[in-house]
Amino acid sequence: MSRSILGQPWRWRGAAAGEADAAFVPDDLVDQLLMARGVTREELERHRAPTLRSFMPDPSVFRDMDRAAERLADAVEGRESVTIFGDYDVDGATSAALLIRLLRTLGCEPQAYIPDRLMEGYGPSGEALVRIAEGGAKLIVTVDCGAQAFEALEMARTAGVDVVVVDHHKCASALPVAHALVNPNRLDESQEGAVHGHLAAVGMAFLLGAALVRELRRREFFAGRDEPRLIDLLDIVALGTVADVAQLKGLNRAFVTQGLKVMAGRRNIGLAALIDASRLTRAPTATDLGWALGPRINAGGRVGKSDLGVRLLTTEDPAEAREIAAELERLNEERRAIETLVLEAAEGLCKGQGNRAVALVAGEGWHPGVIGIVAGRLKEKLGRPAIVVALDGDGIGKGSGRSVAGVDLGAAVLAAKDSGLLIAGGGHAMAAGLTVARDRIEALTDFLDERLADGVAQSRDGRALLLDAVLAPGGVCPDLCDALEAGGPYGAGWPAPRVAAGPVRIVKADVVGSGHLRLIVSGDDGRRIKAIAFRMADSQLGQVLLAAPSHRKLWIAGRVKRDDWGDRPSAELHLEDAAFAD
Repeated sequence: MSRSILGQPWRWRGAAAGEADAAFVPDDLVDQLLMARGVTREELERHRAPTLRSFMPDPSVFRDMDRAAERLADAVEGRESVTIFGDYDVDGATSAALLIRLLRTLGCEPQAYIPDRLMEGYGPSGEALVRIAEGGAKLIVTVDCGAQAFEALEMARTAGVDVVVVDHHKCASALPVAHALVNPNRLDESQEGAVHGHLAAVGMAFLLGAALVRELRRREFFAGRDEPRLIDLLDIVALGTVADVAQLKGLNRAFVTQGLKVMAGRRNIGLAALIDASRLTRAPTATDLGWALGPRINAGGRVGKSDLGVRLLTTEDPAEAREIAAELERLNEERRAIETLVLEAAEGLCKGQGNRAVALVAGEGWHPGVIGIVAGRLKEKLGRPAIVVALDGDGIGKGSGRSVAGVDLGAAVLAAKDSGLLIAGGGHAMAAGLTVARDRIEALTDFLDERLADGVAQSRDGRALLLDAVLAPGGVCPDLCDALEAGGPYGAGWPAPRVAAGPVRIVKADVVGSGHLRLIVSGDDGRRIKAIAFRMADSQLGQVLLAAPSHRKLWIAGRVKRDDWGDRPSAELHLEDAAFAD
């Protein structure tokens, strides 16, 4: 075959990474998968089964971590009033829930404050922090926000309340005033701390929890009481890490691997209720965290009550947990309907933009709660960064963006803010948020186009379908699924394995559901494979395969998924590309 239907080359993943040691060689399959993702032979052992012991850093390597732990320890010993101020997404909810659950075991009763997305917007406002202080709080801990809250933190200091910031978003060269600011992406972060810049906020909250327990141990706080089991909180850490699309490498892989084990034990009443509401009948996988549980937690902050996620993850009442989980399920269905409408409008606007480096679209009446999801959909479809802006009646737009590998959108948004194009903005490499006036949108588009054009072009030029194995049709089976899963958990930065199978002929091709392409193909040995390409029926790939004659041989490529429906388990291929063999 000279080229695929989508016009992209197919390459070995390890060879594409430039690692001769990671090329496809006759090793154990799991070793092949690990090396193709950048693991050296010397590091294979600890990556096969990632544990906290193998990957956990000393929390003190992060700037301000010890100062933050000492202030929290003072609050615990002094039974001070503490408020955890979280963001309204999954990372914010899990970060807040983790610290609340931990502080409860230490004898505190912290309060949670989650701002309303529509009424208050992202991050801490000065008015909110002052109001919390006037309510009696002596310490406020912001999680997954605060790194850019200069005015708000200054107002908090004037009000006489200490603020500890736990964040992971990009920082400017100047930092807001705070008692402590823990963030691996501080520009002045230590070398040892900066290597953990891929952690989600919930991962940083866990490390703060470890530092707090260690500080209290040093003060002999546990002389007459049991130490809390931090490992019991890893289910929350895993959920926030995957849902925030943090790279699953190093410590994050350990968090998710061990967190899934904790989650399978259903210790957290709220998580157990959410699993049941999601109609999962088995222990959740990393994929379930991102596609089933995470969106339901997010639904509260997007189209419902912003504090529902934190309440669910911290409740000890099974009845309350079931009630909140059911409400989140309902809100998630509402979110899907709203998302569909905004996506259709955004796709229409993209068609008239030409070949911009960044797809930036804006519309009045769009629900701000779904723009991040829509930006992600556009990014996947267009293969370039996308920003979706919801304009209000006053001409002020709230925007959310998603990027592609190798293009740092967060840094570009910060630069646009520094250039006076934005009212507010920040984020990290793969995602960013911003506030922009309507009359600045065109200038912002030009700015991002100029700044990111080279990076987007390089990303496109380097695009290839990376393969981990080539199989005969009979090799696509449940046993293969089990073998491939042993190299996980998979997610951002640790991509799920992709295989090519063939040669095959199309036995049946049709459209099912909401524009999904379904194929039944057969190999020369008579073995059949079911393949499905989600939302691809109207794409180039879908149209070519629907029209392909049954006698033509082809290779199909995608990810093998286990299918447990029916009397016995089987496997299917989630199709991403195909190529004719002749």
